[in-house]
Amino acid sequence: MIEAGEILKNSGLLTAEQLEILRKEKTAPSDVVSKAVDLGFVKEELALKSLGEEVGLEYVDLTKAEIDLSLLQIVPQRLIYRQSLFPLRRENGSIVVATSNPFDLYPLDEVASATGLSVLPVLAERDEISKLVKANLGVGGETVEGLLAQKEEEDGVELLDEIETDGSELSEMAQEASVIRLVNEILLEAVESRASDVHVESQGSGLVIRYRIDGMLHSQAVPPEINYFQAAIISRLKIMSRLNIAEKRLPQDGRMKLKVHGREIDVRVSVIPMIHGESIVMRILDKGSLALDLRTLGMDEDIYQEYQKLIQLPHGIVLVTGPTGSGKTTTLYSSLMEIRDEATKIITTEDPVEYQLDGINQIQVHTKIGLTFAASLRSILRHDPDVVLVGEIRDMETGESAVQASLTGHLVFSTLHTNDASGAFARLIDMGVEPFLIASTVEGVMAQRLVRRLCKHCKQSHEMNQADLPDDFPWDEFQATGEKLYHPVGCRECRNVGYAGRMGIYELLVTTDEVRQLAHDNASTWDIKQAGIRGGMITLRQYGWRKVLTGETSVDEILRVTKGDHSGKTQT
Repeated sequence: MIEAGEILKNSGLLTAEQLEILRKEKTAPSDVVSKAVDLGFVKEELALKSLGEEVGLEYVDLTKAEIDLSLLQIVPQRLIYRQSLFPLRRENGSIVVATSNPFDLYPLDEVASATGLSVLPVLAERDEISKLVKANLGVGGETVEGLLAQKEEEDGVELLDEIETDGSELSEMAQEASVIRLVNEILLEAVESRASDVHVESQGSGLVIRYRIDGMLHSQAVPPEINYFQAAIISRLKIMSRLNIAEKRLPQDGRMKLKVHGREIDVRVSVIPMIHGESIVMRILDKGSLALDLRTLGMDEDIYQEYQKLIQLPHGIVLVTGPTGSGKTTTLYSSLMEIRDEATKIITTEDPVEYQLDGINQIQVHTKIGLTFAASLRSILRHDPDVVLVGEIRDMETGESAVQASLTGHLVFSTLHTNDASGAFARLIDMGVEPFLIASTVEGVMAQRLVRRLCKHCKQSHEMNQADLPDDFPWDEFQATGEKLYHPVGCRECRNVGYAGRMGIYELLVTTDEVRQLAHDNASTWDIKQAGIRGGMITLRQYGWRKVLTGETSVDEILRVTKGDHSGKTQT
């Protein structure tokens, strides 16, 4: 029944049982490969190579193929999008076209008819074809081309809240099927790219879409025709976030809940009017991809063991510091998950609540109605908690409330915006909290940053001379261990960036008696840092060099996110 299935079975890529499953699912002959790949029976590359040998078609790795982009001028884009194929080059008066389906000849006939050239098909993976299409024709290009007549599911994106519209012309335009699908494609591509933020920017040249992946912004190719949809796209996103689409002069903040491929995803939305129109930034909160485990975040065993002692204390304050986007919330959530049990009551007050955690009571701060961190913290203490998390200590009132909570027998977690661990003491004193109270309650401070992990598929070792490295690089240790230094290269697995994913680097300052005395005496941040180092503290920079020596990240990445430790040397 299934010719392709028989070929794969005969070549040993499918078992008889797997072939029977495909038959029972009434898989069409032209869909056998994609179905077998989706079910995890076979790798697409192996399947296509096997079928290619059988039917006499070449298999091409598109990441290495030379592509003549001028052919996009003669091959109708609707065929490229709809049939998932891509023209590669001219060859002896013919056009070479990549397809992932050797048994569906109709699209190739359409290309031949549209171009007047004979077509030479070659086989390539559908994901690689899709990447080529998006890179050269843009995200959402299919919708812009107007191919909305297909009655398919909305690209795996489902809005979980009901839409409310005001009946205006702009509102109705934003609800057109083409606009809905275009916005869904932008969100879907962001989730599949592991983006943490989506920037939809109104600029003089038109609409610009950028995704923040592993902390770095990447521009997305979009078709120029998308500018015709600019107002409708922004209105659609505002409607999804329950914002006022008629208000275009003031900033607005909202949220939307999505279901993408069965995963529930929260999106925080911020709209700000710019000189060329409104720009939107969406923070994607994907709980399904969140690993709330301190070890998997990049914490080495020695730091983990020290930090464990802190979070198991019966009372005191544990602070996590770092700039915005350095992973502080994830570290705090992971800490709570480590100590969570039925005998411990944990209450948090956050602005905003980023992820909803089972077994933990979470409060959303509402400053406009007087529910501040300090006010909610006072109420929390009447709820008999054992552990309290305060999203951020921003002012003296919150700081003093955290101190009082600690003094009355509670373990308090919170965050501060300081550059390193030792700066936390000075920051609290600057807010107006008494030094003797800080000294007696703060048990430890964890400073952290996020660095990108080198892609394990393409990283390469390279030789470096001591003169090429920063002065504080542990050269002697590097020479003694015989380890190699690695640098990023770029491959299809990491979208040619050279990095895939991020991890934390940490600086844990445990409040020793010496540190307490210095804090009590309102000593300088430098003195407290030196006391911490004498007590065994590893600085952010030193921790970063550890990760370089183990081949997990690069020298450039540590230089990008940390400052040098030596006095007077501030390499960044």
